Amino acid sequence: MTEKTLIEGVSVAKEANVYFGGKCVSHNLTLADGTRKSVGVVLPATLTFTTASPEVMEIVAGACSVRMGGDAEWRSFEAGQTFKVAGSSSFDIQVVGSPMHYVCHFG
Repeated sequence: MTEKTLIEGVSVAKEANVYFGGKCVSHNLTLADGTRKSVGVVLPATLTFTTASPEVMEIVAGACSVRMGGDAEWRSFEAGQTFKVAGSSSFDIQVVGSPMHYVCHFG
């Protein structure tokens, strides 16, 4: 595995976060400096997430379309790309075909 596929020096929550009847599953990570992240997968579905704090979503594998809360336009993202979500907001995400793997960077 390369440096880009690993997150070094983390504590991992053993219990998974399971959302939308299993359509999204993630694990919380805490880095040595206290930074929080989650890593997970979204199965084919259209889901709406709400955010408490700002997030940067890094697409690791697969692809998705995203519509920020209140917007009419969907934007497409694929592996290697990121999108930002404001805190105290929401976004719709649509995954078609293959699962989409992600890292969520909080704050």
